[in-house]
Amino acid sequence: MHILDFNKLSLRDINKTLQESDKNSFFSVRNPKGSHALAVGINKKITVKIVGSVGYYCAGMNKFSDIKVEGSAGPGLGENMMSGNIYVTGDVSQYAGASGHGGSILVGGNASSRCGISMKGVDIIVKGNVGHMSAFMAQKGNLVIFGDAGHALGDSIYEANIYVAGEVASLGADCIEKKMTKKHLSNLENILSNANVSDYNPDTFRRFGSARSLYNFNVDNAKIY
Repeated sequence: MHILDFNKLSLRDINKTLQESDKNSFFSVRNPKGSHALAVGINKKITVKIVGSVGYYCAGMNKFSDIKVEGSAGPGLGENMMSGNIYVTGDVSQYAGASGHGGSILVGGNASSRCGISMKGVDIIVKGNVGHMSAFMAQKGNLVIFGDAGHALGDSIYEANIYVAGEVASLGADCIEKKMTKKHLSNLENILSNANVSDYNPDTFRRFGSARSLYNFNVDNAKIY
């Protein structure tokens, strides 16, 4: 295990070390002090454990690597990630997983507004609540919410799935509740199994997705666009 300490190294030095490391290396990052853009642009399979909370855009553009934050994270966690896994033990701020193409994000606490905005294939699991307009314009992937969802959930959603165990304050434009089929139950179980989440009852979840009424312009829907 390699230890990278912010008391001895700069953010630039730490990110360069992570990006240029050998495949399958293991790093422990100490004293992050809420630093921004930590562990970004990694494109190989390594393991990074960050001991403490981080600022915005942590693990952005992640590819292949497993990154754990023992604390909370600021806005833009895992923005535009391609693959790999991110786990935050605490809470995350706005637009976690924005434009994520693949991989998974597990949030042990709550997520703020626009969680999963414009997601394009990433799986996001939130053990707590999410804020307003989560999964806004989500195109592909899955957002799993163990707690409650704020207003305008799934606004302008495309083909992503939203699974919610708690209450939903309101649905956004073109988002509706959909039938929870055996196929979708199996999908939910696979998502949670891959994230090593076992403490749940699949029967408590409801599924939400696109009504597909905004796919093509219709003058009758002009006020919704």
